[in-house]
Amino acid sequence: MKYDIVIVGGGPAGLAAAVSAYDAGTKSILILERDRELGGILNQCIHNGFGLHTFNEELTGPEYAARFITQVMDRGIEYKLNTMVMDISADRKVTALNREDGLFEIEAGAVILAMGCRERARGALNIPGYRPAGIYSAGTAQRLVNIEGFLPGREVVILGSGDIGLIMARRMTLEGAKVKVVAELMPYSGGLKRNIVQCLDDFGIPLKLSHTVVDIQGKERVTGVTIAQVDENRRPIPGTEEFYECDTLLLSCGLIPENELSSSMGVEMHKVTGGPVVNESLETSVAGVFACGNVLHVHDLVDYVSEEAGIAGRMACEFVQGKVKGSDGKGITVKTESGVRYSVPATINPVNMAEEVVLRFRVGDVYKDAYVSLYINGERVSHKKKRILTPGEMENVTLKREQLLSVGDLTDITLKIEED
Repeated sequence: MKYDIVIVGGGPAGLAAAVSAYDAGTKSILILERDRELGGILNQCIHNGFGLHTFNEELTGPEYAARFITQVMDRGIEYKLNTMVMDISADRKVTALNREDGLFEIEAGAVILAMGCRERARGALNIPGYRPAGIYSAGTAQRLVNIEGFLPGREVVILGSGDIGLIMARRMTLEGAKVKVVAELMPYSGGLKRNIVQCLDDFGIPLKLSHTVVDIQGKERVTGVTIAQVDENRRPIPGTEEFYECDTLLLSCGLIPENELSSSMGVEMHKVTGGPVVNESLETSVAGVFACGNVLHVHDLVDYVSEEAGIAGRMACEFVQGKVKGSDGKGITVKTESGVRYSVPATINPVNMAEEVVLRFRVGDVYKDAYVSLYINGERVSHKKKRILTPGEMENVTLKREQLLSVGDLTDITLKIEED
């Protein structure tokens, strides 16, 4: 079995990448999706707020997914559902498994990784207590409520202020549950400001920053949790404990790119994002293997996932068509300093890049009235003031090819936050 492009994952990233690759001229495309339907996590995100950038209108998650699924169908792009990818070799042989075909192998001209992300498990959080019923990740609770029609509990405490947790605070409230508090370990929220306002403030749900769960009561079922304030080292402060009677604890403690396949095939991984290190074409360290969406780095808006996936699809098409421009050496690593945690892409080669490349990044703290600055060979070429920068919101800077080529001997690209 041979295809020019094999896409692992049929969520928003995989769908957008497939459409983009097809429109760029590659018709031999196969999407492999482990779930029973295309659309990925969007199928359980029934709230609105999607599509403002992509379609200039406000859509729910299923509506947004349906737009891209329709585009895939209209183009006749092939896909296999209920299919688990078991292995990808360095020479792009994809081994997968499903009921209809059994174990099968595909030779791919290029591979696009679009597996998305997963939630951080409670086990990684080291919360004392038993393992009673009533503890769910926020994403699991979202699926239970929105797809299965099951309300996990009536009195709820949420640990973590990621976007899914904030959205579930509102959702559980609308379904008749009482959300007593959202506790966040960090001194800032991990979610979008609009979600704090619309999901917590509008419903009178308190958000306690610099707090964490220190004990879970109950053996058969959760009967209550104790939260406490933490110091600057994130250690609980004795005497600040508060007990909340509840039957449910939702965990919204961060997302992790789903990269077991990427690691096993030898892709270089980024220590900060947990996703692959990619160049200006979103190509990983393994030739012909591209990555996009939340498997690359966790996004805040699905519109940016689609935009990024479109680039990956287009560049994968150019790769299989042999249109990739010749390289004159290794790309320049984008240095991130003074509050910038990472940059995607991580390396830039101006010979291979498009006319513009968007550097997407997150900051490590809250900054007010600060500047996002871009330096090339030590000279500041961009200096944009931002009223507020928070870790929960992804930022971007546009890098122009002509800026880099005009330098001559390019040695350094640096992205940093400056106070003035």
